[in-house]
Amino acid sequence: MGMFRIFRRKDSPEHQPANGHGGYFPLQDAPGRAWDDDDDDGDLLYRSGKPRSATPAWADWDSRLAQLDRSVAVEERKRQPWWTREYWQGRRKRWWAARIVAAIIALFIVLVAWLAITAPLSKSLQPIAPPQVTLLASDGTPIARNGAVVEAPVDVSKLPPHVVEAFLATEDRRFYSHWGVDPRGIARAAFTGTGGGSTITQQLAKFTFLTPERSLTRKAREALIAFWLEAWLTKDEILERYLSNAYFGDNMYGLRAASLHYFYRQPENLKPNQAAMLAGLLQAPSAYAPTEHYDRAERRMQLVVKSMVAAGYITEAEAKAMKPPRLDVRNLDGDLPTGTYFADWALPEARTLSDVGYSRQTLTTTLDSRLQEAARQAISRARLGNAQVALVAMHPNGEVVAMIGGKDYAQSAFNRATQAQRQPGSTFKLFVYLAALDAGMHPDDTIDGSEITEGAYRPKNAEGKYQPTITLADAFAHSSNVAAVRLQQQIGSKAVIAMARQLGVTSDLADGDPSLALGTSTMNLLELTAAYAGVAGNSFPVKPTAFPVKDPGFFGRLFDGKDSFSSRTESDMNDLLRKAVNEGTGRAAKLSIPNYGKTGTTQDHRDALFVGYAGDLVVGVWVGNDDDTAMPGVYGGTTPARIWRDFMTQAIGKKVAPRPTSRPNPQGPVKPLDVADVGDIPLGDSGATLNIDGEGATINGQIDGEPVGIRIDGNGVQIQPAPSATPQAAPP
Repeated sequence: MGMFRIFRRKDSPEHQPANGHGGYFPLQDAPGRAWDDDDDDGDLLYRSGKPRSATPAWADWDSRLAQLDRSVAVEERKRQPWWTREYWQGRRKRWWAARIVAAIIALFIVLVAWLAITAPLSKSLQPIAPPQVTLLASDGTPIARNGAVVEAPVDVSKLPPHVVEAFLATEDRRFYSHWGVDPRGIARAAFTGTGGGSTITQQLAKFTFLTPERSLTRKAREALIAFWLEAWLTKDEILERYLSNAYFGDNMYGLRAASLHYFYRQPENLKPNQAAMLAGLLQAPSAYAPTEHYDRAERRMQLVVKSMVAAGYITEAEAKAMKPPRLDVRNLDGDLPTGTYFADWALPEARTLSDVGYSRQTLTTTLDSRLQEAARQAISRARLGNAQVALVAMHPNGEVVAMIGGKDYAQSAFNRATQAQRQPGSTFKLFVYLAALDAGMHPDDTIDGSEITEGAYRPKNAEGKYQPTITLADAFAHSSNVAAVRLQQQIGSKAVIAMARQLGVTSDLADGDPSLALGTSTMNLLELTAAYAGVAGNSFPVKPTAFPVKDPGFFGRLFDGKDSFSSRTESDMNDLLRKAVNEGTGRAAKLSIPNYGKTGTTQDHRDALFVGYAGDLVVGVWVGNDDDTAMPGVYGGTTPARIWRDFMTQAIGKKVAPRPTSRPNPQGPVKPLDVADVGDIPLGDSGATLNIDGEGATINGQIDGEPVGIRIDGNGVQIQPAPSATPQAAPP
């Protein structure tokens, strides 16, 4: 109780003094009587206090001593250094509370000031520029520049109520009552799983003014911009900006562009079911785009309809009567191809990586300009006749470094490497033999190689040669059809399909069909090549990508969901693939270094393929006719194998032209790398194009809406009408 505790009254009986003086000990003589300071002669010399009262003020004395204790303690604490424990001990809760509140307020002021400096508040009130994505090859060469499809802004006052309500119900029900951030909406979204946690104002701030990073800092900036927008714009103005600039998939930005693209209808005339489907796209535009994923878009639309019922916009009866809308997709802008097969394939992934932001994105791809040129040269030297061709080259981790989707992009932008679903032929035998090896069989094990003369399905060997028994190694190398069918019957088609699924094949595979072993189920070349990449790197499944794959690190690889074969299975499969090239049907693809691969030829020579790997490259080649007609005399071991060897010789031997020493300008002109004759080269975002031929160049564009062509050649400069597309009827 402090340094003065010895002077306080002792209340317990054992501490009571015998002389009854009240429990306090004097610092000097006890007062005794009211006055008793007499000298010897009886005169009054000194009075030592007031008359003693009957009841002393002990409580007041205790209070004063306690206060003195506290004062001494405070003084002693002040003398302690602030970093010592004694300085902080004994503080009252009110002292702590006051300082904690003051610290929070100061931190909040500093945070708001920092966000105000770093957040683009002034930019948030400016007109929104259309987004643009520029793709670069791995050496920095621009290979494609693609702008968004944007139409005129919408006017909220002219939109039907069911259009606005569909978006409010699923994205922000309390839009007209909050101040930019809605805690209730966040809680509802977390609890129900429907609706967005971010308000419409926050979403507008996110996809138009901020980078796609995912962090608490960006979330704080997003909230600050939302408050700023709410302070300077009306609710209708915010909603109009949001609807006019949101991404709806298929490179469509804004409600008007989306409604014209998906339904060929102005947004002012959208039907309730059409509006509900469009509102559902905003959560994941690429994943829900109805042109590619109509079933997903339909399921998402039903969630929007339920949200509209929950918000009171429509009744249950109206919701039940709302059927999925029919699409009416028209080619309004000519699709504006990028000029390269690779870029056409990469752009959807690029938009996903850029988080559909409105800043002009420049993304470096995995495309290797040197290898792309090697692929183009190998294709140009092949004797294809009227047949088409496709080539895909990737690293074992899935990074695509070269892609050819056809002989001439200018004549056909259809990508036969990624879009054509064709039979893989005997290249599918990879999965049959892998399943057998994984089940415990060995390359030296034998199987019946005689002709199949019984049953409904009687496949033949390509050369018409048979033998009583054959080892798995020889059967694979010489592509014995009868051995592959019997091997699949022995291990079961389910095991073969399971192996294909493990290696990343997602196409439909016919369970129980004996012809499955001969590659009669269709898939695209990119999917097939990625499966071979999984074998090459012994890490699968492999997902093909147009952008660099980040190294997950040691611990990341432990939990990345990838699988691998045992060392025995991996070694045995490599032996089979190498024997197929060195001694079997793939001899035309043989290199001077270890190489592995498999040929494939479908019935009546409709498809011919070679897929294999060497060094750090996995390459697939397909040759065939678009109309699926036969190619007499063309096998997987002929033209495709020669193209594969030609490309790999240049790629690994580095015989193509070296890369330029100066780094290309990412903002410079686009250089399509697919074919030598690049055809029309897009110029900026205006739709103008440049065509270069042997005699000069032509620039086609528009002046005041009228098509105009400027021709520059040996005769000087000439202005002539430019070709224009046939006009379509105006949308309703």
